[in-house]
Amino acid sequence: MALSPASLLPLFSDLARAAGEAILPIWRTGVLAHTKADGSPLTEADLAAERILLAGLAAALPGIPVVSEEDPPSATALPERFLLVDPLDGTKEFLSGSGEFTVNLALIEAHRPVAGVVFAPALGLLWRGAEGAGAERQDLTAGTCRPIRVRPPVDPPVAVASRSHADADTEAFLARLGVAERRAIGSSLKFCLVAEGEADVYPRFGPTMEWDTAAGHAVLAAAGGRVETPAGLPLLYGRGAAGWRNGPFIAWGGDLPSPG
Repeated sequence: MALSPASLLPLFSDLARAAGEAILPIWRTGVLAHTKADGSPLTEADLAAERILLAGLAAALPGIPVVSEEDPPSATALPERFLLVDPLDGTKEFLSGSGEFTVNLALIEAHRPVAGVVFAPALGLLWRGAEGAGAERQDLTAGTCRPIRVRPPVDPPVAVASRSHADADTEAFLARLGVAERRAIGSSLKFCLVAEGEADVYPRFGPTMEWDTAAGHAVLAAAGGRVETPAGLPLLYGRGAAGWRNGPFIAWGGDLPSPG
């Protein structure tokens, strides 16, 4: 199928917004969560959003396999091009009443995220980007859209970190980097803050899954940033026997020096 990564952004955006419209009434009226086998929460909003996304992707892109958080296949069964979907990233924030949750869609090619959309329905904000096409931020409430780009390195750097998943390794990394200011925010919004130049680095040493990070990674890469392992290697997707769990990673904006 001859599709450029950028050509998928309108479709991804429309589907993310439709999923967000299904999520918001549930969020506003209160929601009960069930516990999945891995201990993570699952809500009716997750399932409603997933139904919309999977149906839309199957209709528009029938030849491209889809991996969703709620029903991931074996990673060994996928070709080099597939779609990664997280219908509701930041379920803990969602359950707490925070608006810091997102709908994530990404296209993976040759183990790299080359197009992605991150939509925060409660905030009315959408970020999207694709390889070779740059990245942008849409404010749906104000009806505005602007291109975004990572900012040049600043000293001392500003870090963005998880609101719900602090850990000792992250704290040690930030201390070595000499971070003087940090911003705490949920879900894949952390990638977006780095992508739009509001922060310089997002380290994550705790566990994440590929659908948590792929869309934000794609937006950040399109905005001129990068996501690497602590050893400086690219963070890859669909790694077969490694499953869907990411190892530690660091999302960088400008060319900050690694603290080692």
